[in-house]
Amino acid sequence: MAAEEPLRNIMYLTGQHPVIPDLPLTTTITHVVLAFMQSGVFNEEKPDPSWPLFLSVEEARSRFQPGTKVMVAIGGWGDTEGFATAARDESSRRRFAENVADMVKATGADGVDIDWEYPGGNGEDYKQVPNSKKAWEATAYPHLLASLRAALGPSKLISAAVPGIPRDIALAFTSATVPSIMASVDFLNVMTYDLMNRRDTVTKHHTGIAGSLESLEVYLKAGAPAARLNLGFAFYVKYFRVPRDACSTANTPSGSKPPGLDCPTGPMEDPTTGADLGRTGGFSYHDAVPAEVADSFRKALAGGTYDEAGGGYYYLDTDTTGMDGDDLFWSFDTPDAIARKFPRVVEAKGLGGVFAWGLGEDAPEFAHLKALSARVLRGQMVGSVRDEL
Repeated sequence: MAAEEPLRNIMYLTGQHPVIPDLPLTTTITHVVLAFMQSGVFNEEKPDPSWPLFLSVEEARSRFQPGTKVMVAIGGWGDTEGFATAARDESSRRRFAENVADMVKATGADGVDIDWEYPGGNGEDYKQVPNSKKAWEATAYPHLLASLRAALGPSKLISAAVPGIPRDIALAFTSATVPSIMASVDFLNVMTYDLMNRRDTVTKHHTGIAGSLESLEVYLKAGAPAARLNLGFAFYVKYFRVPRDACSTANTPSGSKPPGLDCPTGPMEDPTTGADLGRTGGFSYHDAVPAEVADSFRKALAGGTYDEAGGGYYYLDTDTTGMDGDDLFWSFDTPDAIARKFPRVVEAKGLGGVFAWGLGEDAPEFAHLKALSARVLRGQMVGSVRDEL
């Protein structure tokens, strides 16, 4: 029988929440990704040779199990211009890649995670810079990754955080580009969260099973091997303002979806600038719950519903105060919802791993990490047994 690697369990560790649990809770973690270094730094002729991070790679290693890979994430949401500058031509790609290689050598990192999340368009600036002006990025993106692989060599890890919404995936991740992307990276971290955001017009799960399967299927059909895809988990909560009575039977056909789903939201971003209109919100489990929604969140925790069809936990609060007449729609993973994703997504699709944004965001209880780790441990044990056969 062919050997099969145990499941990857990747945790992003962020500068916003640099909280690391005690060693016993890190047992199943295989990779830690320190987020972020800005992409523009690597376009400079002489970058700061100290390569400052909120936590050094050496210190990170000391806080996790021996053998845990420590990587550095470059980019992040809204960080697009530095990547576009880097990808423009062969010379700029080489300079970027060589600087990244210098950083990896200097810090002792095991590799890098490229968080150019929206090559080809649909990023934060999509209203200011239309997608037509970014179409060239779709073909330049694989070339940038190839330059990185050439500079880093075969022994260092390269991963990429990639979009989860099909309308975003389609811009740069197609059957024409995915094979060449996979030739340079070790794995893709598919962001199967924020699947509902301010660009949507109806309520749905931001990190549900059906949406996750839809995301993964796009990459699989484009040529990405399942064993090199990682399913994303969100260690944070999202909520959306919904006009009062938007979820009445008149607006949601009876029997089409459970009550609270597929309800019209009204505009959540400025149609001209794309700016957030303040009708969405979110917070990590480490954060204080915003006072205006604290009572509603308590109700969501106690009285939410798990949607078997869509595979997600949600709650519609129609008894709100201080919301200017709006209802509140909540979407987040409970520990139980996390466990349910393994047989229906990870195992069903034969994925190579999982990841979460982010580790410290789940502090101080780390309830979601515990749920994820319990299921990962099963997969890692199965993989180890198969390796011995």
